[in-house]
This record gives sequence, structure tokens and C-alpha cells, in this order.
Amino acid sequence: MELKEYFRIVKHWAWLLILGLLLGGAGGYFFSKYQTPIYQASTRIMVMRPPQESASDYTYLSAQQLTQTYVQLVTTQPVLDAASAELGFEVEREQISVQQIRDTQVIQLTVEDENPEHAAAIANVLVDKLIEQNDAFQAGRFNSAEASLREQIQQVETQISGLQTIISQISNQNLKEQIEQLEKQITPLQEEVLQLEQEIAALPTHITQNKVLIAEKQARINQIKPLLNVYQEIYSNLLVFGQPIQSGNDNDPQLSQLQSTLSLYQQIYINLLNSLETIRLARLQNTPNIVQIEPASTPEMPIRPRTAMNTALAAVVGLMLAAGIVFLVEHLDDTLKTPDEVERVLGVPVLGFIADMQYRGKGFEVYVTRQPRSPVSEAFRSLRTNLEYASVQKPIHTLIVTSPEPSEGKTTIAVNLAAIYSQAKRKVALLDADMRHPNVHRYMGLTNQDGLTNLFRDQTDVLKIARNKVDLPKLSIITTGNLPPNPAELLGSDRMGWILEELRSIAEMVIIDTPPSLVADAQVLAAKVDAVLLVIKPGKTSAASALSSMELYRRAGVRVVGVVLNRIPRNRSYYYGGYKYYSPYSESKGYFSGINAELEEIPSADSSSD
Repeated sequence: MELKEYFRIVKHWAWLLILGLLLGGAGGYFFSKYQTPIYQASTRIMVMRPPQESASDYTYLSAQQLTQTYVQLVTTQPVLDAASAELGFEVEREQISVQQIRDTQVIQLTVEDENPEHAAAIANVLVDKLIEQNDAFQAGRFNSAEASLREQIQQVETQISGLQTIISQISNQNLKEQIEQLEKQITPLQEEVLQLEQEIAALPTHITQNKVLIAEKQARINQIKPLLNVYQEIYSNLLVFGQPIQSGNDNDPQLSQLQSTLSLYQQIYINLLNSLETIRLARLQNTPNIVQIEPASTPEMPIRPRTAMNTALAAVVGLMLAAGIVFLVEHLDDTLKTPDEVERVLGVPVLGFIADMQYRGKGFEVYVTRQPRSPVSEAFRSLRTNLEYASVQKPIHTLIVTSPEPSEGKTTIAVNLAAIYSQAKRKVALLDADMRHPNVHRYMGLTNQDGLTNLFRDQTDVLKIARNKVDLPKLSIITTGNLPPNPAELLGSDRMGWILEELRSIAEMVIIDTPPSLVADAQVLAAKVDAVLLVIKPGKTSAASALSSMELYRRAGVRVVGVVLNRIPRNRSYYYGGYKYYSPYSESKGYFSGINAELEEIPSADSSSD
């Protein structure tokens, strides 16, 4: 299909394309207007590695994985529940979108909500709750060690206080209580050391994760054993010097031993405090830091619906649907519409373009005699001229006017073409050979009692049957007469050949109106004439039927001189393939300026002169 054919289709269906565009745009606009506006707020979080870690390649990969871990933690249910409890309304997981910005340790947190203030509040509160959850989670790794140290510090404080009381009161009973309390401290430490050693022995050393656990447990053992040794030394001292102390004797060995034990307890107390601070520092050094680098702000405009974009997209979709319908219709429509299509499909030229005629009554009249100066009449003159050019090398004296299908205006063409020939002061014979649905007599205003059938039945002379009209004196008209039961046999008989010879003898041009080509009558008669003129109604005649008619005539050796496009809609260049032959269709006086001098010689409808 050529480019101009696409332009022709677009021009013809422009109304449907514009309608699809408008309906699609209107649908998208109203659909967007009825949607609930959704607002979006965003914040950015940076996840930093713990200070204790080194910046090796392995650490870099771990940092990326750590960031992805926090991407997942933001939408966990504990964080959502904590945020919902603080905000006072439910936070749904579907509202939240979290992603890591490529090649960074920054997390983009996006929240959507119908309320712009809620969207910003949810984003900021989620960050706060994530930081709290992270601190609580990391603190859980050191809670047990801190609790154990705090308990030991409390016990040591009690023992120091007890020793100080013993020293001041020198009481054997207090000494026994010290020994019992010391036994209670030594026993759990011994059990803990034993349990840790058993756990270390049970862990395989070839697994990487077990190596970390073994190192942690061994560190705890190394921390407990010095303390246990001090406790055991104190315990031995208290057992050795378990005799009553003489009051007021500063040089008493037992008193000196108690003072030494008190110093050991104070040393233990300081060590325990140092261990507690070491654990606190380790927790801070091994906890990833989460920082909100860009707080979420209240959005001013909704992210959806985007009315303008939706309207434009819907309009484009509507236009595409309309275009799809257009090309589907064009693909399914196999009717002939333009001269180019006719010449391409049928292989014969288009000799005439006849516009749709405006009749005053039921349409049975000779249009060119009522409107001799109209564009339609000029079109028939052009058709007559083209037929004369077509008969230069091979003269045409007998011409059949037919059509591939019914109701395409073949009789209209035959009648008006015969009238145009007679207006050129030529003797013309118009024969109505359509003995199934004759109409020539209606156009001419004649009766149909006598006609062609009389020539078959009565062997009557042609001149006795032919009739004339006052306004067309050069035109001899032969109607069908009474309709026979076997028209095809009559038209194919030798008598029909004799009738045609007689008509040639009395007229320069014999124009014959026949049934459509799908009836055998036209095919039978076509073999006896000089040429066939095919009438096609653009947009109605299918290419298949027209091509079938052409094949029938070609197989019969009949000459199809050309095609007439009939009943072309007024002001519709679509059926001309872009050629504006009759635009505008004005029938006012002086329509053609400088028209051919032939028009000046045409008699008016009321004139009867030659």
C-alpha cells in the first residue's frame, strides 16, 4: 500500500480517529478525577560499619550485605507495630518501599498515603523505630555478660562491706559468714568455667562460625579464671585464720590477714568495674550506626493520579483503538473505491466519474437533458470523449453498459450516455436488453408494451419498434416489451445478431442496457458487440465480483473498454483517490468559466431543434 493510500484512509476516517482521541482523553480525565489522591514522602538513611571493623575487601562486601539486611528490617512486623503504636494509626507494609541506592550504603525509604502529613510522619517514625530496634538487638549480645558482672560487683561490694565490719568488730561469727558467702561466689564461677570448657570441646573447629563462638567462650574463661583464683586465695586465707582474734591487738596475724583479704576484694572490685566498661565499649564498637541523613518532608502534590499524563495516555490509547478499527475495516472491506484500485485490480482504465445525481422525483428521468450545464452533464461528455479516444484504433459501434452487481446505476449511465451522444447531433440507438428488470422506459417516460421481444416474436422491422422523444430527436429508443421466460436464449440467438446489425445500420452508436454480469444474459450478448462498459459504484462494488466479471468477459474474448465510477458521493474526494473532479458541486449559473465551446451548442431541455 502506497503512502498516499494511507493519507486517503486517514482523511476518510478522520472523524473516527478524532472521536477515539476525544473519548479516550475524556475517559482518562474522568477516571483520574474519581481516583483518591496518593501522596509520597521519602527519607534517606545511611548505614555505617561498626568502628571495630577494618576496611578490607571482605568488609566492603559485608557492608553491602549489612545495608541489604537493614532494607529488610525496616518492614519487619516489630518495627511496623512500634511505629503504629507511636503514630496512633495502622501502618501497612504495602505503603512502604525500601531500596538501597546503588553502590552506596544509603537506603531510600518511601511511604505512600492518602494523607500527606501521615506519609511524612510514617517515614520519620519508621527510621526512629529502626534505630531503637537496632540498638536493642545489638545490646542483647552483651546483656548476659553485663548482668553477670553487675551481680559480681554487687557481691564484692557486699563482701568488702562485711570485711570492713569484721575488721572493726573482730567477730568470729562474721568471719564464718564471709567464708560461706565466698563459697557461694566460688562455686558458680567454677561451674561456669567447666561449662564453657565443655561447650568449647563440643564445637567442631573447622567451621568458621564455630571459631568465632570458641573465641568468645575462651575470652570469657580467661576473664573468669583470674577472678576465681583471687576468690580461692581469699577463701584459703579465711580458712587458715579461722581462730578468734584478740581484741585490741593490731599486730595479730589474723587481723593482718583480714586486711590483706580486704585489699584483694578491693582489687577484684576495680577489675570488675574495668571489665564492665570494656564490655560497654565493645558493644559500642561492634554496633552498626544508623543515621537519618535526609528527614521526610510533607509532600505538596500527589504522585497519582497524574491527570494530565493519564488523559494524554488514554487519548493515545483511544486513538490507537480507533486506528485499529479503521485498518481492520479497511482490511475487511474489499470494495473498489479509487481509480488506482480499479486499474490495479481489473487492469482497465477508468473512463468516467459520475457524481451522485439529485433527482426531483423518484429518480426516473434523463438528468443531462434537465441539467445540461451541470458538472454531472460535463462528466458524461468527458465519458463520451474518452470512449471516442478508446475507439480510435478499433471502432466501437455497439456498446454494452453493465455492472458486476445490481443497484450500481448501469441503466442511469446507459440512458444519460445515449442522451449525451444524441446531443452531439449523432444518431444513437438505446436498446433495453435487461429483460428481467427493465427500467429504460421509465427514464424515457415511455410505455413498455412493444419492444425487443416483438422483434423476436413477430419478425417486425426495427424502425417500426424504435421510438423517439421530442427533446432528443437523434435518439432511437427500443424498450424490452413484454418479458419473456427465456431471455438468455433470445439474446444468444441468431435473431439477436440480425437485430444488432439493423441497429448499426440506423445509428452511429448502439448503447445496450443489460442485466448485471452475474446473470448470463450480459455474458451471452457481450460476444455479439464491439465492447463492454463496466459500471462500478465506489465503496459498494466488491473487488471479487468485479474481478469475476472481468474474468468471464476475458475468457469469452470480449473487449472491456473501461470502467465508469458512478454515484460518487458529493464533496467526498475519498472515492476519487484525492482527485477533486467536482468540487464544489454547485449547479448555479456560470459554474464553469471558459467551458468548452461545445456547451454553447447544446440545446436546452425545451428545444426540439437539431
